[in-house]
Amino acid sequence: MAGCCGHDAKFDGVSDDYKRRLWIVIALNATMFAVEMTAGHLAKSQALQADALDFAGDAMTYGISLAVIGASLRARTNAALFKGFSLLLMGLWVFGSTVYRVFYVGVPTAEIMGAVGFLALLTNLASVFLLVRYKDGDANVRSVWLCSRNDAIGNVAVMFAALGVWGTATGWPDLIVATIMAGLFLSSAFQIVRQALAERREIIDHKHAEA
Repeated sequence: MAGCCGHDAKFDGVSDDYKRRLWIVIALNATMFAVEMTAGHLAKSQALQADALDFAGDAMTYGISLAVIGASLRARTNAALFKGFSLLLMGLWVFGSTVYRVFYVGVPTAEIMGAVGFLALLTNLASVFLLVRYKDGDANVRSVWLCSRNDAIGNVAVMFAALGVWGTATGWPDLIVATIMAGLFLSSAFQIVRQALAERREIIDHKHAEA
């Protein structure tokens, strides 16, 4: 993990510019959650609904990140742990519901999947552009970047799923992509939790050193 501005201390989000960018990204993600969840139901697409949950998780992540900016390192690591476990639960839910949908008869609507997936991709590229300069930092800041990256990857995957559904006239590409996205949620959750626990250990070691 690179330090902020070449120093050992990790960027903790204390920046007016960073806060403004987070507010913009929160608005974008909340809007796309509503759009994708509605479209996912209409198109019967598990991949779209999984991506909508990713937007919801991101909006929550950014909101929590804003709330703890400037707080103690312990508060920030606790927030990162909460977000990590939330992503873990989200990934397990998507995986479980996808397994259930394997037995559901019905082919998603490829046209809706493709159109909404493209709109979501544009939204996420804008979010990534806004946050890329702050991708390195403490666990709280890092979780923001990982969620933004997940969204962009997820939207590309949804568009591939739409092409697969259109080409095969089956729902399997949609289910496969949803499963991959669930794995991405779980991977990011483990990364966030691992870094947050490492930072918590640093707090404990520092207190012991001062004692």
